[in-house]
Amino acid sequence: MKHSLLHPIPLKQKVFPKGKKKRVIVIAGPTGAGKTQLSLSLAQAIGGEVLSADSMQVYRGMDVGTAKVSAEERALIAHHLIDICDLPELFNVAEFYHSAAGAFREIFARENVPIVAGGSGFYIPSLLYGPPLGPPSVPEIREQLDRQMRDLGPEVLYERLQLLDPDYAETISEYDKHKIVRALEIMTLSERRVSDFPKAKEVLDPQYDFRCWFIYYPKERLYSRIELRCDEMIRKGLIDEVRELNTKGLRENPSASQAIGYKQALRFLDSSQTKEDMEKFVSDFKKASRHYAKRQFTWFRKEPLFRWLNVEEHNPERLKELILQDFEQGY
Repeated sequence: MKHSLLHPIPLKQKVFPKGKKKRVIVIAGPTGAGKTQLSLSLAQAIGGEVLSADSMQVYRGMDVGTAKVSAEERALIAHHLIDICDLPELFNVAEFYHSAAGAFREIFARENVPIVAGGSGFYIPSLLYGPPLGPPSVPEIREQLDRQMRDLGPEVLYERLQLLDPDYAETISEYDKHKIVRALEIMTLSERRVSDFPKAKEVLDPQYDFRCWFIYYPKERLYSRIELRCDEMIRKGLIDEVRELNTKGLRENPSASQAIGYKQALRFLDSSQTKEDMEKFVSDFKKASRHYAKRQFTWFRKEPLFRWLNVEEHNPERLKELILQDFEQGY
């Protein structure tokens, strides 16, 4: 019997739709949209396990600033790709793809449902279209390019990219530091232009049926929620967390040290820590968080697999039932 929105799927009842491809639920959205709570609610309702697509939640100790789910929540619902690395270890999108693929196999072996939750415009597309093309990263080359990015700035490296591969340079901006560095790394290692590689979306035959959703609040409401979220992180001890992580190699990790909240907190710790310094830290933290949310909207507008749900137009139960009905019936 089909379940309608008026007859919700009973709590913890597992639904395995018929078809050749196994289904995976993907919940994306900007910072502060409520992805975590929705993924937990879905997992409880359908017998799911949550896979984090947050590039910083892989690191042990980066808890407050990444809004990591609590140990109690993880005891109730199995989570994957959280706390799997120490700060000195580098973790990239290719490693995420292969780790996620292994987690999918484990989850399906238990006859549970993978629920991907996150807002990364780099990590989630790798699940949908396959790992990034080109040679794997080499730490020595990446470190050299990261140093050049810090010393010379993105404008200089972007100009270099424009000279070496103008076709690829046109697809990104001079502010896409990660993509600029990765493009220069690929060309250094392969002696080929990035634009010469086939696009992942053109070559992949997806193994799974991804049911993709982007949940969001209208921007004015979202920005207000983001600022409250930043205040809450500071109250929960973000600065103390960064101070502790600084003794464990935070600055040596080029990705973690640039993460929103952590970058601004490190700058504050390097200051005289006056009242004015604190005010600047809070202002910069909130500004960076708002800008990141804006980029998340931009990333996912380009993704045709995602259906958008305005959280203001649906209460949490309605959101859950829409997603579960789609999972079962496959509209």
